[in-house]
Amino acid sequence: MQIQVDIGFKDLLEVVKKLPKDQLLQLKKELEEKPVKAKREHFRDLLINGPTFTDEQIKTMEETRKAINKWRTK
Repeated sequence: MQIQVDIGFKDLLEVVKKLPKDQLLQLKKELEEKPVKAKREHFRDLLINGPTFTDEQIKTMEETRKAINKWRTK
């Protein structure tokens, strides 16, 4: 189950100030960790570093495309 709550910054700050010391330290640690990359950045990384076709695979696709086009025009 997931609940979404709209809370103002001042209200959030009041809640944080009321946390016990151990939870406050845990929150601080979580906030200082490297942020999770946005989905867009993951996608960009995949495009830049992801797998690519070999020249042989590209040649095979081009030949297949030509053969399909010939078959369709007959």
